Amino acid sequence: MLLELQVKNLALIEQARVEFGEGLNILTGETGAGKSIIIGSVNMALGGKASRDSIRQGADNAYIELLFSVDTEEQREALKALDLEPSEDGLLIVSRKIYPTRSVAKVGDETVTAAKLKQVTSLLIDIHGQHEHQSLLNIHKHLEILDAYARTKTAPWKEKIGQEFKTYRGLKERLASMEGGKEERVREADFCRFEIESIESAALREGEEEELTARYRKLSHARRIVEGLSEAYDALDGEGFARAVRAVDQVAGFDEALQPIRDQLYDVEALVNDLGRSIQEYMEDCTFEEEEFKKIEERLDVIHGLQAKYGGTVSQVLAVLEEKKARLEELDHFDQIREQLFVELSAATEQLERSCASLSQIRKKAGKELARKMKASLIDLNFLDVEFVMEFRKLEHYTVNGYDEAEFLISTNPGEPVKPLRAVASGGELSRIMLALKTVLADTDEIPTLIFDEVDTGISGRTAQMVSEKLKEISKSHQVICITHLPQIASMADCHFEIAKSVQKGKTVTKIRRLKEEESIDELARLLGGAKITDAVRQNAREMKELAGKTR
Repeated sequence: MLLELQVKNLALIEQARVEFGEGLNILTGETGAGKSIIIGSVNMALGGKASRDSIRQGADNAYIELLFSVDTEEQREALKALDLEPSEDGLLIVSRKIYPTRSVAKVGDETVTAAKLKQVTSLLIDIHGQHEHQSLLNIHKHLEILDAYARTKTAPWKEKIGQEFKTYRGLKERLASMEGGKEERVREADFCRFEIESIESAALREGEEEELTARYRKLSHARRIVEGLSEAYDALDGEGFARAVRAVDQVAGFDEALQPIRDQLYDVEALVNDLGRSIQEYMEDCTFEEEEFKKIEERLDVIHGLQAKYGGTVSQVLAVLEEKKARLEELDHFDQIREQLFVELSAATEQLERSCASLSQIRKKAGKELARKMKASLIDLNFLDVEFVMEFRKLEHYTVNGYDEAEFLISTNPGEPVKPLRAVASGGELSRIMLALKTVLADTDEIPTLIFDEVDTGISGRTAQMVSEKLKEISKSHQVICITHLPQIASMADCHFEIAKSVQKGKTVTKIRRLKEEESIDELARLLGGAKITDAVRQNAREMKELAGKTR
């Protein structure tokens, strides 16, 4: 459940803090007051697009924070699978700070990617935007909705089909790569043998390049090394340090305090003599042999040539060698391997067909159940004489989701045949159909918080009343946050919030506050009466609120 929303320096909002409650949370306000900014801020916090223009003028950044309570063990386990855990008291903070050139998202104290942020928040909240109902016009969305409705039954089969489809597609691609004439295969086999020979003859080994490179670097700079060491040896062999030792030795008997200094000079003298011998031994060993240098240079040319052709490292070149050997084996035994692949593809196709058929049966049964519940829910939303069915078609090819294509069909008038949604439903009808779907899915949906942004688009009167009752029904099992213009819906609120815009110190500011009972009645009166609110309008608002209380 979403407990709290905090917003700072976002568009017209300087600072806002909202504490949401259980049940139905309603947000109302004048057109242009900033209701869309509130939902937009939640969207941004959930990983949605955030532009630099969203930062309030004069501010360096914008900040959005959502505080969730994680109430179920299933949610905890799902978060744990993402390496995240709520606090000991079951709270989880999701935040996003938006800068002009970037944004930073966090879950708790951990910075997360946008992809991970969406994974986390998809477990906790679902937003139905103003235009989401338009997605119903895309028939690919219909199968997705059905699978969500029956996910406990469809998910295992979809996972199984996904693995089988990967095997099936791999076999088909391998067979496709074997197309071509015999002459072409002979040429490829000859070239494979040439490449294998060129790599094998080089007798590469791991670590050789590094060893040779180090030796090559030493030999190519041998003269410079000897010159530098000779200079160092001459400096160590100078008379200056010896004079220092003799001078201190001559006076050390006059003062005991000089004894430690003399001892240190003796120690340093011994170290310098050892260092000089080490340098001399290295220089005696440091010889430049032209023949060795040339062999190393030639060997490195061979290694680098193979790396340039087959891969940047010796490991990659050796991996290519194994690939070439496997391909040559395939070409040399082409007919046997191709025949075996056909056998494997046939078996994989049969298995995939059986799995797709099993999933299709589950979907068709669930589709009838979903259609029956959808019809009942649509009747509740003032579709007086409605037929709703789900039609299935078998694709001519397999996909990672099976071979089904499904589409919702509807008839809203008596005697008319069912037709695709895109051919029948208006904007207002699509909005109600999506609400009906949300209602049906709410029984199986584990997401605790649902947000509806102006679900009342294109409806009024009795239909608006029925929509309000449907939202109230959903709020019995989910936290619902809804932006609305309709008093019928607003009257059902368990928690009613007003979004208002004002000018403060020459700047436009949007604020949000929770309304008390009488303030909520005043807001209902504004929604009912418009610019002028009379006593009769206010009384009408009070009666509407009382009737809503009885409905609840």
